[in-house]
Amino acid sequence: MQLTSPQKGLVFMLISTTMFALVNTFVKFLNHIPAHELIFFRSIISLTLCIITIKKMGLSIWGNNRKWLVIRGFAGVTALTLFFITLQNISLANAVSIQYLSPLFTAILAIFLLKEKVKPAQWVYFAMAILGVVIIKGFDKNLSWFYLGLGVLSSIFAGLAYNAVRKCKDTDKPVQVVLYFPLIATPIMAVWCLFDWVQPHGWDWLFLLIIGAGTQVAQIYMTKALHSDETSKVTPVKYIGAIYAILIGYFVFDERLLLLNIVGIFIIVAAVLLNSGVHKIRRRVN
Repeated sequence: MQLTSPQKGLVFMLISTTMFALVNTFVKFLNHIPAHELIFFRSIISLTLCIITIKKMGLSIWGNNRKWLVIRGFAGVTALTLFFITLQNISLANAVSIQYLSPLFTAILAIFLLKEKVKPAQWVYFAMAILGVVIIKGFDKNLSWFYLGLGVLSSIFAGLAYNAVRKCKDTDKPVQVVLYFPLIATPIMAVWCLFDWVQPHGWDWLFLLIIGAGTQVAQIYMTKALHSDETSKVTPVKYIGAIYAILIGYFVFDERLLLLNIVGIFIIVAAVLLNSGVHKIRRRVN
């Protein structure tokens, strides 16, 4: 069955979300290694894979829409650094749930940067998702306001990065867009590592390789998703990652949840499903 462009966008974002869940799991395993060092190793692997792919495709390494490629790179690096810090200091479920506020900021920024329209009902569903995150936070006394703030700030920068990706939709290939993350992250994190370095040992090296390769796949499919349909339509699928985080946190890291935490997660899932319903109705009407 041939998928339509909107359907491809949803499938691509689901693949990306699944791969990011895998990456987050190994980042949590490596909580003894600083976030900037993880990003450095991740960037080295991603940079190598991107350059090889770009050379094979005969594309320009520097891309075309360089202004927005650079913005995408800096915003993405900032967002990921803040997210890794929160991920290593609070529960997996809480870190991911807070980070998934990014579709809200993506939609808000898209109004100004991409001139996209958001249906009134979608704001209600976004508010529902936020309510779900607030419930999760409100009943976790171990979640500090400091790391909550870092998580929200990470989401804002992620929203900016997603819109920058959309700005490059018609000018650059997904791999060129992805390249600008490691291109900017590698030198910044290399300097940071000079002042704060923890030597990896044993299985750490395999986990670092998985983080780098897994992120490359996740970034490519996320970019394809954002190139396939409007930002506000595909990014809410990322909320499914909160469900992954709950399951992985419980079965892998023995993170126990209260009933109200689970209620918060179900509210987020309901918001995602309702938001998807808006798009189906819109396509039928049109």
